Amino acid sequence: MKTGDNQREPSVVDARGLRMRYGSTDVLNGVDLSVGRGEVVALLGPNGAGKTTTIEILEGFRTRSAGDVRVLGVDPEHGDEEWRARLGVVLQSWRDHSRWRVRELLSYLSLFYAPYREGAFDPDELIDLVGLTDHVDHRVGTLSGGQRRRLDVAVGLVGRPELLFLDEPTVGFDPEARREFHALVRRLTGTAILLTTHDLAEAEKLADRIVVLVAGRVVADGTAAELADRIAGKAEVRYRLHGSEHVVEVADSTRYVRELFAEHGEAVDDLEVRRASLEDVYLALVRESELVSA
Repeated sequence: MKTGDNQREPSVVDARGLRMRYGSTDVLNGVDLSVGRGEVVALLGPNGAGKTTTIEILEGFRTRSAGDVRVLGVDPEHGDEEWRARLGVVLQSWRDHSRWRVRELLSYLSLFYAPYREGAFDPDELIDLVGLTDHVDHRVGTLSGGQRRRLDVAVGLVGRPELLFLDEPTVGFDPEARREFHALVRRLTGTAILLTTHDLAEAEKLADRIVVLVAGRVVADGTAAELADRIAGKAEVRYRLHGSEHVVEVADSTRYVRELFAEHGEAVDDLEVRRASLEDVYLALVRESELVSA
């Protein structure tokens, strides 16, 4: 799923200056966003940041106020059925008839893609991909939460989409179901994915790139490591020396520790080097952006 270090695949999502206004309230304020072919991008942000609005515009479900948007080379406002067949959408939840059986449901849905997508998934191939082989004849209403989420993904993948939208995919999952879902997403090689999530660990595990949206603006865009370097380049070094505790922020922790031991040797005790986690970076970005907009 990851793109090369020096060359990014052509964009399947390209939004420039995206704006959305409801009355006198600006929900999006000039959002720039791109997703490369085969890339996994996580859209992070607090409630009200504009994540859902952004996704709905890209999916063609909402009309933007301003900006230029291309998804798979098409303006979503003018996307036709053939264009929609190239997308996959997995919502937080969706209602269906619980009496459908797994294979029966996917076989039925695949019929709608036949006029547009010659390479649509064979239902049994798709069932195997999402790990529901043992449940092909089970009714949807009898599936567990994790199994049901796998089916949701299968529904989004029926047409073998070039771009898959995942909206808060693991909300309410227990740890085991979350691990299983993450493993499933990692198997979707070649499919570009744009996911929204509040789970920072999930973003770090799944995404090639993380975009942080705060108050309708993109405040950061990069890998987890790049964001950490940008926001919190210093590391925190904690240690005890001659019975006293010391906490020091340094730019080069390796050099500092080497010099510390060269000078004090075995007198240094309880050494701990702490670098910024994605959570530290995210919270710093949100606080910084909220102070600017206040």
